[in-house]
Amino acid sequence: MSRRKFAVTAGFFLLAFVQPASSAGPASEELADQLLAELVAINTAPSGGGDTRAAVALLVERLQEAGFEDQDISVLGQTDKLQNLVVRFRAEEPVARPLLLMAHMDVVEALPTDWNYAPFALTEDDGWYYGRGVNDNKAGVATLVANFVRLKQEGFAPRRDLIIMFTADEESTGNAAKWLLSEHRDLIDAEFALNTDGGPILLIDGEPLALMLQTSEKIYVSFTLTTSDPGGHSSRPHRDSAISRLARALVDLEAFEFPIDLNETTRTFFKRWKAVAPDDAVLIGKLLDDNPNVGDELLDEPYYNAVARTTCVATQLKGGHAENALPQTAEAVVNCRYLPQSDVSYVRTTLQNIVAPYGVSVVDIDPAVPSPPSPLNPAVLDPVVELARSIWEGILVIPEMSTGATDGAFVRNAGIPVYAVSGIADDPNDMRAHGQDERILIQSFRESTEFYYRLIKHFAD
Repeated sequence: MSRRKFAVTAGFFLLAFVQPASSAGPASEELADQLLAELVAINTAPSGGGDTRAAVALLVERLQEAGFEDQDISVLGQTDKLQNLVVRFRAEEPVARPLLLMAHMDVVEALPTDWNYAPFALTEDDGWYYGRGVNDNKAGVATLVANFVRLKQEGFAPRRDLIIMFTADEESTGNAAKWLLSEHRDLIDAEFALNTDGGPILLIDGEPLALMLQTSEKIYVSFTLTTSDPGGHSSRPHRDSAISRLARALVDLEAFEFPIDLNETTRTFFKRWKAVAPDDAVLIGKLLDDNPNVGDELLDEPYYNAVARTTCVATQLKGGHAENALPQTAEAVVNCRYLPQSDVSYVRTTLQNIVAPYGVSVVDIDPAVPSPPSPLNPAVLDPVVELARSIWEGILVIPEMSTGATDGAFVRNAGIPVYAVSGIADDPNDMRAHGQDERILIQSFRESTEFYYRLIKHFAD
């Protein structure tokens, strides 16, 4: 196998920007590769100070070189380090509301001692690019900027404004997206959004089988469960200590199952998913028939279970103040991911009912941000299907509800439908985003860049 660091050369950019329009595709591909290398080399993880300024400066320079004017480039943030970037590709005479394109510049932490490659340098090895953020989500950043540059070089005249929103803290609080929506809505208001942070292509036995189109996300909320007791000397224990009561409450919580509740997205997902997982057809059939008697069959399939119902799980635990004293307090953090058609008050009340017999209190840690599912709008979905099949012949397109969360949740909450689709092909059994040796197939990255070029042109032409 060949292995090499992806060289970053300043002279490349002059070459990239003088390519004639007929060579715009290859030039865009090279620019996307180069941008990805430079972005990965900028540590936007916590160990890098959670600082996005260098990444923003890089992108602004490339956009200005391509001809974007200062009035169409907005650099703004709530702190000096957490800077966001909003770019507008203007239509001379818009005939439709803008299209918003989304990606985030921050990444989760990577420990160099855990990796086989330097995490903050792009390394090419046997057809893969390795580096923190190559998949989540700096590939999306590079793709969008490379395509804006390509379209500008081609003299493309959009019939609606195209807006890119690059955020600074998606992997932590998501405050950047919330702040932009509340304080600078005019910069990013749109008819709908395409989010590069989600919606992969499932690569099965090396072949692209299904493109996942994320139209919904579960809602994130955490609660603190607390028990208290007068305590005392550990040599004279009494029944029902704070720790034992909390422990029994958590056992009951683990045994509780929220009801199955499919929405438009998840019902469509399961209908189409049967073609991907024929061995699971019986279980999926029960879910689609609203059969409540799925029992352990569903619990043994954590992904299906998370798609079909609200889930809550204890994730942190602490209690007691001394080795030789009865605990005066015990505390657990319970993280819930509830269905977008549900309500946080229902989740809270359910938890309270489960733990009340043990004298356990339930308090929200942070307010939940409701996020309604985006409609399965044919005006959006049909072109995605058509354009996907122009690159990956015969590919299935399957709407999905993410069991995690992205900036898309906040954008949907603000009334802008969001459709997350990365167009990046990956093995679902070896996805490494957030993990060791994060990687992306070079061919997949280049195909996703071309896919987004066609998507943007279709919705703006």
